This record gives sequence, C-alpha cells and structure tokens, in this order.
Amino acid sequence: MEITPELEKKLELLQEKYSALGQDLLSYLDGLLYADVTTYWDYIELETLLSLQKPKTKFPDEVVFIMYHQITELYFKLSLREFEQLSERENIDKTFFLSRVSRINRYFEALIKSFEIMIEGMERDQFLKFRMSLLPASGFQSAQYRQIEIFSTDFINLVAKDQRINFNASSSIIDMFEQIYWKDGATEVESGKKTLTLTQFEDKYKESFISLGEQCRTKNLWQVYLKLNIEDQNDPKLKDALRTNDINVNVNWPLAHYKSAVRYLAKDTSDIAATGGTNWQKYLPPRFQKRIFYPELWSAEEVENWGKGWVDDTLKSFN
Repeated sequence: MEITPELEKKLELLQEKYSALGQDLLSYLDGLLYADVTTYWDYIELETLLSLQKPKTKFPDEVVFIMYHQITELYFKLSLREFEQLSERENIDKTFFLSRVSRINRYFEALIKSFEIMIEGMERDQFLKFRMSLLPASGFQSAQYRQIEIFSTDFINLVAKDQRINFNASSSIIDMFEQIYWKDGATEVESGKKTLTLTQFEDKYKESFISLGEQCRTKNLWQVYLKLNIEDQNDPKLKDALRTNDINVNVNWPLAHYKSAVRYLAKDTSDIAATGGTNWQKYLPPRFQKRIFYPELWSAEEVENWGKGWVDDTLKSFN
C-alpha cells in the first residue's frame, strides 16, 4: 500500500496524540491489527437487550407492558443527557440552548405518540390479571422522570399546589421535598397513609433527589434560560420550545397515562386501584396539580385552565 501524504499526515497526528498521553503508537497499532471488527449486534449489545424482558406471569401481553416501560426509560435517559449538557455548558448561547431543548421535546413527543402501544396494545383481561403479580411496583417509581422534573424547573414549582404559598425559591430543598406534589398521589386512597410504593421509592432515592435539587438551584433549565441575554430570552422560538416542553411533560405525558388508566382501570361503579395503591385519579390529571415548569411564560388565563377539558374529553371517548 502506498504511503500517501494524507496517510502520512494521519500517522503524524496519531503519533502526536499518543505521545502526549505517554503512550507508544506502535503498540496501539498492534492492538488494531489483532482486534475484531465491530458488528451491529455487539455494538448495541443485542443479545443482552433482548434478554432483559423477564415477565412474572405467562400472559403474553405482559411482555408488551415490560418492553414499553423499558423503552420509556431509555428515552428518559436521552432527555437527561441533554439536561446535563445544558446545565454544565459554560457561556450558554441561544443556538445550543434551542437545539438541546428541541431534542428533549422530540424525545417526549415520540413517547406521547407511541403511548397507543399501552392504550390499545394489551388485552384488558390479561392486564388486570398479570398486574396483580407486580405489586407494589408502579410506574410512579420512575426515578429518571423525577430527575427530569428537577432538572427542568425551580424546585418550588414541584411543591404541592396548596403548599407553595409556604415557600419561596430560596427555601430549603429538604423542606420543599417533604411537600413535593407526587407524594399526594402515592397515598392509600382509604387511609391516607403512605403506600409501600412510596416508602420503597423514598428509601432508595430520597437523598439523591435532594442532592440533585441542590445542584439544580442555579442549573435547572429555567435558570439556564435566564443566563441568556434579554434579546435571546425574548426570541419566540426559545419561548415556544420551553412552552412545548412544559406541555409535553406536564400535560400530554401524564394525560396519556390517564387515558391508559381510564382504559384499563375505570369502571362504571368504582375505579380499580393502581398496582402500588397510588391515587391515579388525583395524581395524573394536570388540572388538579397545576404543575407548571415555567409559569412566567404563561398568561393567568392559561395557568387557570391548565389541562382543563382534556380529562373530560378522554372520559367521553370511552363512554
């Protein structure tokens, strides 16, 4: 093979790279000589990936349930990578901000559009049977979703609606965490006590959530947005991207779950409890929680009508 000027230049650059690391280029070339080429199945760990579905029952549709939740968590991981880049970026600029928020929006839009897999993709009778083998596990226990919430907004916006008046943006994260909105949705419907689902979740993740809350005081998405200059903050494209993010995470995504819950758990006389005993009727509808990441970007009327009408329309569709 002819040593072309282009190849010679590449070798020089490689020599500089490995010399700077105190390494011998020839040794690395030997490794390249003996290494196997990369295959698709090895690169994405296909055999491992396809072995991760371990149903608890013999009902075929349980695999649908498992795989969709696994796919959801992978999209959450993609979203968190974008939040981390935004929070760590020095000298943030409009172009980078918009590109990363748009990525997050696309991930959630893919999830929202794909939720029909859960709504229409399982037999109700199968679901109502295999779900009983999952107690007390619940999608409520998605730690990555909670991390996305913490990365998105000032922590006070995650406090239960009727408790926010007791706090401000500089309040203790520990104190605000005790009043975080989702705890109300993880209480036993009849007794009002914490469900096992909630106690398990807090035992595993409470400290890490509080630590992330402290870390995100000045690095959540809203605070990153405020670091942009005023002209960029007023760019309609940026505001629309944040508003879309707010709607995706706080309205469309929980309401997709609500639609699924109505499909599988709602009955004419009474509602079937969720697997973890969570109060899905109270927890999922956005109009009850008024959880809004960027309230400054919405009018008073929009805040007042947050999520209103969607729940009623969903219920009507199943009548």
